[in-house]
Amino acid sequence: MQDKWKAEKKKGYLKIHVAVNIKTKEIIALEVTHEKVHDGKVIKQMIEQVLNNNHNIKIKSFLGDGAYDSNENFKYLQKKRIRSIIKVKRNSIISTKKNNKIRNREVGFQIKDYHKWKKKRKYGQRWIVETVFSSIKRMFGEYTSAIRFQNMIKEMTMKVSLYNLFRRIT
Repeated sequence: MQDKWKAEKKKGYLKIHVAVNIKTKEIIALEVTHEKVHDGKVIKQMIEQVLNNNHNIKIKSFLGDGAYDSNENFKYLQKKRIRSIIKVKRNSIISTKKNNKIRNREVGFQIKDYHKWKKKRKYGQRWIVETVFSSIKRMFGEYTSAIRFQNMIKEMTMKVSLYNLFRRIT
């Protein structure tokens, strides 16, 4: 659209990555990145943030969409003993040489019967994160007032803290 209408270029957008406790709908970890950072690259920081900051929380499973589908992520989750519930990419194949064995199992299960996999793994709970994002946007809007990236991170952290506070009150 910028080329077509000769519009001035926008600065881009922030990506907000959150870890949500699906029972309480509380945000327990937050990463703010530039638009070019791939979702699958922040999984380690998110999990380490949860484990380091919330000593009483044990992560049982990780729910993620296809953006988190990588051998590295499956290996990391396996090493941390966290159950990976990640939708694999549509063109995924089972490869005993390249792929992690847990990823291969998930690929096979999803290829065989995706709806059964979804139901058995409770993948639908991933939508709780989308609900949280929607709530934050409705409460605080989609934009930040800050101009500098570091201040944008502080603003998003404040919004998440307020969201969590409101969750506890209601």
